[in-house]
Amino acid sequence: MKSAVKLYKVILFLSLTLLLLACNSENIKKRSFHSDNMPIINGKRTFIIGSYHLPKTSNPFETLAENGYNYVKVNAESLELDKAMKNNLNAWLYTTIFAKEDAKKAEEKLVDLVNKFKDHPALLYWEISDEPAFTWNSKEARVSPEQMRTAYNIIHKNDDKHDVITNHGPVNLISTLKKYNSSTEVVAVDVYPVIPQGIKPSYALFDDGLQGDLLNPYLSQVGEYIDKMKTVVEDSKPIFAVLQGFSWEMLKPEEERDSSMVLYPTFDESRYMAYNAIIHGANGILIWGTNYTPQPSKFMDNLYTVTRELGEIQEILASRSTVNTIEIEYHELGYSVDSGIEFITKEVNGKTYLISVNSDKNPVKVTFSGLDKFKTVEVLKEKRKLEISNGNLTDDFKPFDVHIYKIN
Repeated sequence: MKSAVKLYKVILFLSLTLLLLACNSENIKKRSFHSDNMPIINGKRTFIIGSYHLPKTSNPFETLAENGYNYVKVNAESLELDKAMKNNLNAWLYTTIFAKEDAKKAEEKLVDLVNKFKDHPALLYWEISDEPAFTWNSKEARVSPEQMRTAYNIIHKNDDKHDVITNHGPVNLISTLKKYNSSTEVVAVDVYPVIPQGIKPSYALFDDGLQGDLLNPYLSQVGEYIDKMKTVVEDSKPIFAVLQGFSWEMLKPEEERDSSMVLYPTFDESRYMAYNAIIHGANGILIWGTNYTPQPSKFMDNLYTVTRELGEIQEILASRSTVNTIEIEYHELGYSVDSGIEFITKEVNGKTYLISVNSDKNPVKVTFSGLDKFKTVEVLKEKRKLEISNGNLTDDFKPFDVHIYKIN
């Protein structure tokens, strides 16, 4: 009797072990991001830097690669995927929504597309539909969660290697957006807050001249919308920030444009929005709208300076944020402090990096304390070095400023 019980326990243990191994093997096969939601590409943690549009240059894929990008949206054709791969760019393809009117034909079309490109080494994600929950000036969804789920199931029935990405508009209720979680592995949100005062309302702009609908009209709304998306996905999926690569006035037909309303983000604004999103937990930065932007132009030069910087510190951005005991104290400058300084810390190759932004519309002077084991600080991209005294680091920030400290 005891031998039978012992044998049963052994068999049960082996069965459970094999089941766990199978489950783990499946998770390893399908899991495309780490526990902190950082994407994994070819086994490596990778911070995504992507573009919805190809540059207007003789070799657009090379231009992107030279300017820090590692991800690009391409047309469903082998030639563009081949060019992306040649320049070490990952790509995503737009599929289609599931047309209920002719379900059989729609499924056949989607299956053909997936099977045609699923084995291409440049392919990273599929995208079913952009902003599916958003319909301008309407509470009705443009694409229902059920349509998205049907297309999602067809994709994964034929391809279990590549994830689906879904970009949401910044508006819509959290409860509405949650309904789309079952049809995507990656979520993005587009936030374009650089808008001139007095612009005439147009598609996607409210009557107050803003795209977003939070109480915060400033650049720092980018981070707030990242927080919103983290709530939508319950902090369980990668989140990308889709940032502004255009002027709102340039989206209008040429004959309707008001030249006094043409406004692009400055270098400082683009840089702030990127790092504000990163500090709030974005796992990637995508740029939309550059096909509406003159090229070459000062704005594109500024934007490329930002994306090159992100590419240069790819290893830092892709690393896990670390727990820290840093505290901040503000110095009186005659202004209130609302959002103030936001920051995260990273550790790479024995070095500590403090990534910080001022999310206030006013300048601030702040002291970081709790840096007792450090002595000197290099401020990346600023050619400045600072001293740490008794564990304290004091520095000044302009409105919506960025400082990245390499602490030694």
